[in-house]
Amino acid sequence: MSPSALPSRYFWDLTQPEIAEQFKRHPLVILPAGSVEQHGPHLPTGTDIFAANVISHAVAERLDGLVLPAPAVGVTPMHMPFESTITLSPDTYMRVVSEICASTAQHGARYLLILNWHEGNIPSLAIAAEDLHRKHGMTVLTVQACYVAADMYGHECNGLTHGGEIEALAVLAYRPELVHLDRVAYCSDQSHGLKMDKLRRTKSYQPVLTDIRCIAPTGWYGMPQKATKERGKAMLAALADAIASEAREIFGLLDDVLGGTAEVTEIRRAMP
Repeated sequence: MSPSALPSRYFWDLTQPEIAEQFKRHPLVILPAGSVEQHGPHLPTGTDIFAANVISHAVAERLDGLVLPAPAVGVTPMHMPFESTITLSPDTYMRVVSEICASTAQHGARYLLILNWHEGNIPSLAIAAEDLHRKHGMTVLTVQACYVAADMYGHECNGLTHGGEIEALAVLAYRPELVHLDRVAYCSDQSHGLKMDKLRRTKSYQPVLTDIRCIAPTGWYGMPQKATKERGKAMLAALADAIASEAREIFGLLDDVLGGTAEVTEIRRAMP
């Protein structure tokens, strides 16, 4: 199926007839998930939601989907020691995400891709995703886009750091005028930040950290100085290609197994 000839992939840019026709043609919606929080003196507070938005739009172009008007604010109490942070409670965020996506399910959306760029959102998004699948019948896939970026670019960008090169590249691909690399004078210790981030991201041992200053006393760390708009655009395209390719394959697999119920259904049918 060829992509729809839409003027934009952002839901709020489109008219009622355009959205209604798109839901009939290809009922896929993409929810960007990010946050509004401090990212040092050089990156905007909207870094995470900007990254999620721009990658979501590029993925939507490749998968013929629509990008939903997601809440800009996420779950980020860890960054509240800094004045430029706004947070929601985990339960509030979960309910907002659930109700936004449930609205689209009511209108015919069947497939939901949640594209997240903020680690603090992960628990709430997991609950919302299961709720949307069980209660509204949506086929749901969540992609941690920041981790995809780390896997693809961490080796050349000194890892996934808060306010570092990967995040600078993401914003440069979207709103380059908001990136002020000339203001970078000092960041927190790179080795300590990487050590603490590695610890909190492990699957086996999961400490509770309530203050970003445990990781980076200045609130950020990394080496964004080499980031450029051209490299940001290249990273955006590569991430979108990778995510779209993987999502297409996984959605196909989920179709094959009917959301994980196919085998159980066949067994029940075979029972006397």
